[in-house]
Amino acid sequence: MRTFFRIVSLFVVLLLVVGIAGCAPAATATPAGPVTIHVLTMDQAGLKPAEIDQIARDFEAANPDIKVVMEYVGYDFVHDKITTGMAAKPPAYDAAMIDVIWPDEFIKAGYLLDVTSKVTPDMKAGIFPAAWNGVTRNGKVYGMPWLMDVKYFMYNKDILAQAGFNAPPATWEELVTQSKVIKEKGLAEFPITWSWNQKEGVVCDYTALLFGNGGAFVDANGKPSFNNDQGVQALAWMKQTIDDKLSNPSAVSSDEMAVEANFLAGKSAFAVNWLFQYADSNDPAKSQVVGKIAFAPMPVFQAGADAGIKGASVDGSSSFAIMATTPYADQTWKFLTYLASNEVQMKYSASMLPIWQADFQGDKLGVLQAASPSNPVTVPAFNAQFPYAFERPTVPYYNEASAALQLAIQEALTGVKPAKQALDEAAAKWVTLAGK
Repeated sequence: MRTFFRIVSLFVVLLLVVGIAGCAPAATATPAGPVTIHVLTMDQAGLKPAEIDQIARDFEAANPDIKVVMEYVGYDFVHDKITTGMAAKPPAYDAAMIDVIWPDEFIKAGYLLDVTSKVTPDMKAGIFPAAWNGVTRNGKVYGMPWLMDVKYFMYNKDILAQAGFNAPPATWEELVTQSKVIKEKGLAEFPITWSWNQKEGVVCDYTALLFGNGGAFVDANGKPSFNNDQGVQALAWMKQTIDDKLSNPSAVSSDEMAVEANFLAGKSAFAVNWLFQYADSNDPAKSQVVGKIAFAPMPVFQAGADAGIKGASVDGSSSFAIMATTPYADQTWKFLTYLASNEVQMKYSASMLPIWQADFQGDKLGVLQAASPSNPVTVPAFNAQFPYAFERPTVPYYNEASAALQLAIQEALTGVKPAKQALDEAAAKWVTLAGK
């Protein structure tokens, strides 16, 4: 009988052991072969897809345990790709390009990994503080700075000379004056080209015009103020240039790539665009205006200049952030730090200037300017314009707020509503969004 009970007892113990083992968490398995990380970015400003692809291949060669799969989409699709990608487990992307206007929304949603502990003192001290501002909230860092960009004013030197002007316009009123002469002389049917379709690009252009007229998006209390006199005047000016056939009427359906195509074909005298346009203007395979394009400070309105405003453009910087739920945070960070490294950014500085402060100082400045035929022109242009780059509001509801403003601008430009009414309605929408 004792033997029977011993056997039963042993059997029960075995069952308990098996049961406990079955309930215990499984050991984390080491991935077999290379880890694959997926990175989402735009195919618009900054480095071109072929350049980032080459960087990824170089990184893989030095890190055979990590494979990088890049995905490129138009800027206007990146935001929604991130939000839908985060619904998957694991997320569709391990990292994504984050525009300077998105961190608040994405942090609130829990999409971005806090990488504060991964940032080294050399990174913190070496990269421009303005670049860190775009990904830092409440003392925590949520991404790796990558691109410091600003919208530039570019002009066709030959067209201006043929029109009899020896200097580009310093004010938007002067630009209108020069454009009328250019048009009258048949040098360009529409002297000015813009990216004014109902997308973020039009908000960027409106930012330069708004701040260049002494305006702002919000007042000291955070209430929308773009519908005041300065904001309405800026939008009414935009509409008037279309009515006067100075701005290309296709602007209301054009993005930055369309602006570049028009400008590089020699069809316009003036264009507002990101840095990439200048390098492309000197590429014979893409441009009919090789050697004819120059930078000038972004004009301001005369009223703004009289009030002491020395310049106004828009901050178009971006970073790469790690998705909070990725299982490969360390591998992804390793790639992002390589992508943003000084060595890589110097190598591709013709397409986008480095985010590292030392490259613009002392002996390194000479190295940077010698790194590309464009750099002796683009570096001084960056130094002159970036100090006057204004930010769009950093609020969690920015994407919806921007959509309301885009609609208002489109309605005004197409004559659906007067500028004042359109902006008043957009401002009311902003108040509603802020109260949610």
